[in-house]
Amino acid sequence: QVQLVESGGGLVQAGGSLRLSCASSESIFSISTVGWYRQAPGKQRDFVASITHSGTTNYADSVKDRFTISRDNRKGTMQMQMNSLKPEDTAVYYCNLNLSSRNYWGQGTQVTVSS
Repeated sequence: QVQLVESGGGLVQAGGSLRLSCASSESIFSISTVGWYRQAPGKQRDFVASITHSGTTNYADSVKDRFTISRDNRKGTMQMQMNSLKPEDTAVYYCNLNLSSRNYWGQGTQVTVSS
């Protein structure tokens, strides 16, 4: 079982910033696409951002130009810098690792943005 450990969630006022991190000791991390999804109460889990093993990034339109995803394959870590946060960004954020169409998930970290 692939283990993904998230950190960095919390409570912040609108307009503020947070940095999420995801760590994995798995050897497959460096060859996988990793990213973030989020799930607000009563809603489905939605894609936020991803980064391939070679560094190609992809963002949901709702976070483009506000969130930045990055990774360090040597350390087995991935980060997402979230700026200009809005109340609608409030959700549980899940780290995701995708390899050969198999998905692995972290336990989730809560991000709450107050207005």
